[in-house]
Amino acid sequence: MTAPKTLLLCSCDRTQSFDPEALRKAAGAEQVIAVDQLCGSDMKTAAEHMGGSAELLLACGQQAALFERLGEDVYAEIEHSAPFSTIDIRDRAGWSAPSAKPERLAAKQAALIAAAQLPAPIAPAKTIQSSGVCCIVGPTEPAIRMAELVQDELGVTCIVSDAGPIQLPSAAYDVAKGQLTAAHGALGNFRMEFAQLQTLNPAGRGALGYGEVQATAHSECDVLIDLRGGAPAFPSHQKRNGYFWADPAKTGELERIALTARERVGEFEKTVYFRLEESLCAHSRANQPGCTRCLDVCPTEAIFSAGDHIQIDSDICAGCGSCAAVCPTSAVTMNETPFEALVKAMDVMARVYREHANESPRLVFHTLKAGGDAIAYLARYDDGLADDLIPLGLEHVDRIGHAEIMAAFGAGYAEVLILADNEIDRRAVTAEVELAQAMLKGTHNAPSRVRVIAAAELCAAGDNAGRVSEPVLLVGGRRDITRVTASAMAEKIEAPIPLPAGAPYGAIEIDSDKCTLCLACVSLCPTGALGDHPDRPEVQFTENACVQCGVCESTCPETAIILKPQLDLSKGALSARALHGEEPFECVKCGKPFGVASTINRIVEKLENQHWMYKNADNVQLIKMCDDCRVKSQFHGENAPMAGGERPRVRTRDDYLDS
Repeated sequence: MTAPKTLLLCSCDRTQSFDPEALRKAAGAEQVIAVDQLCGSDMKTAAEHMGGSAELLLACGQQAALFERLGEDVYAEIEHSAPFSTIDIRDRAGWSAPSAKPERLAAKQAALIAAAQLPAPIAPAKTIQSSGVCCIVGPTEPAIRMAELVQDELGVTCIVSDAGPIQLPSAAYDVAKGQLTAAHGALGNFRMEFAQLQTLNPAGRGALGYGEVQATAHSECDVLIDLRGGAPAFPSHQKRNGYFWADPAKTGELERIALTARERVGEFEKTVYFRLEESLCAHSRANQPGCTRCLDVCPTEAIFSAGDHIQIDSDICAGCGSCAAVCPTSAVTMNETPFEALVKAMDVMARVYREHANESPRLVFHTLKAGGDAIAYLARYDDGLADDLIPLGLEHVDRIGHAEIMAAFGAGYAEVLILADNEIDRRAVTAEVELAQAMLKGTHNAPSRVRVIAAAELCAAGDNAGRVSEPVLLVGGRRDITRVTASAMAEKIEAPIPLPAGAPYGAIEIDSDKCTLCLACVSLCPTGALGDHPDRPEVQFTENACVQCGVCESTCPETAIILKPQLDLSKGALSARALHGEEPFECVKCGKPFGVASTINRIVEKLENQHWMYKNADNVQLIKMCDDCRVKSQFHGENAPMAGGERPRVRTRDDYLDS
C-alpha cells in the first residue's frame, strides 16, 4: 500500500497559473494545497506538512536548497516524518510567452509531475581512497607557489620542467626536475612516467642543485596538478577526477585549483555509471577486429580492448553514456539513466500531455546544469520554453542515441530536439542524429523532426508543432523499439532504408566468385546473424540480427564480404535467408557428399598436369574422394605410396621344429 501524498503548489507571487485538481491526479496525491509565496510568507505551510505523515511534493524547484535546510530543522525536532521532494513546473512550464495556450501549459505541468512519480534508477557506487599524495608538474615558479598553497593538506612533490631558481629548500614538499611523458589513472591511482628526472639536493651552501639524471622514472600519486600550460595530459580533462589543469599565466587559476585540490583527501564514493555484459560484446572474435563504436566515442579513454570484448575503467568513466548510446548489442548499458527508464519517462509525459491537450507535444533533451540554467534564464527574462515543448534533463546529452530518439517518436512526440551546451556536445550527438534523420527520411518523414538546437531556439514553435503522432507499444530493447517505431512511421514498407556508414543495422553482400564457403564468417559471427545449412554448403543470413560489427569482413580470407548499412523493415529481415550456397561434391568412390563442388574443381584445375605429383598419375582422383576413401586408396591401391610390402607368412611351432 502506497503512503498518502500531499501536493503543495505555489503560484510564485501569482505569476503562473495551474489546475490544482489535474495536478493532484497526475501526482497521485490525496490532497493539493495552493499558495502564492511558498518561499516567503507561506513557508510555514511547507514546514507544517513536512512534519506530517504524508509524503510531500513541493512544486518549487528554484528554492529546493531552502526547503532542504527547512526540512533538516523540522526533522531534527520530529523523529518520524514522511519524506519530501521538489519539482520545477514554473521555469519548465508555468512561465511562457503571453501568447501561450493555457491548455498546453496545464498539460505540460501535469506531464512533468506525472513523470516525477516514476521510481528513480539506483546506480551502485564504489569506494575510492585518497591519501593526499599530490604531484605538481610545471615550471618552477608556479609549481612552488602551488605547493605552498596546498602543502598543509596534501603531501606534495613538485616535478619542475625548468631550472628556475629555488630560493630556499622546504621540508614540507619535495622537488625534482624532469619531463612528464605519460600519465594514466584517476583520483587515488595516478601512474606517471618521467624522462630526465633529477632530484633536488637540499644540502650545501649557496645555490641549490639537482642530482644525477635518470633517463626514465615512474611514480604514483592520488592527486595530479598540471601547470605546464600546454595540452592537458588527458582528453576531456575536466571529467578526470583528481586531475587539475590550469594555465599558470591566468590570474587566480592557482588559487581556484588549490581550493578544490585540498579537499581530495579521504574516502570518496564513485558512482559506477555503466553495466557491461561481456558475452554480448561484438568487439572481436579470434583476434579479428570487429565493433569499435564505444572506443571511438569515449571522451575520457576509459574504454580499452581486452581480447574478444572491451573493458571499462570505472575509476575513469565520467558517466556521459556515449558508449551506451552507440552500442549495437546493448553490451554496455547505463545504471544511472538506463534506456528503459528513459523510455518510460518519455512515454508517461507524452501520454499525460495528450490526455490534457488532445495533441502531440515536442520533446527537448538538455543537461541538468547548463541546459537547466538556460531554460531558467529564458523563463525569467524571455518567452521561456515553447508551450508544447516538454524538457527532459540528463547529466549529459551524449547519452542520447538514435534509439532514444526513435523511442520518443514511438511515444508520440511530434519533434525531438537536443539542446547542445557547446560545440563538443554538438559533435558528440551528430552521428546519432544523422542516423535518426536517415530513418525519418526513409519512412517519408521530415528529417527536421529531430535536430540539435541552441538555447535561443527553445522559445520558437516547431515545424511539426501540434500534429498528432500515434504512439506505439514501447516494449523490448533498443533495436526492437527502433524497428517497431520506424515500421509504424512508414506509410508502407518498400525497399530497405539506406543508412550512413557505420550504422549498426544492415546487410552483407558476398561475392560468389570469390567465396569458397569455408564458413569462417559463420563460426565467428558474434550475434548469430550468419549461419550455415545443416545439409549443404551454404551461408545463411538473418539481417535483423546483424550489427555491422565487421568481424565477418575482417575474417574472410577471400575478401568476399562487403557490409551494406541499411534498415530493412520487411518481415523477411526477421528470418534467415540464403546468401550464397552450392551443391556439395560427391565422392567418386562411395558417392558421399563432401566439400564444395566449385572448390574441388578449382583445386583439380590448378594441380592436374601442373604439379609433378599429379602428372601421368591417378593421384588427382584422391582430391575427388572423401576422407575415408582417400585413406583407403592410399593404403590399398596398386601404386599407393603408403602401401606396405607383402606380408610375411606367419611362422608356427612346426616350422621351428622342422628346421
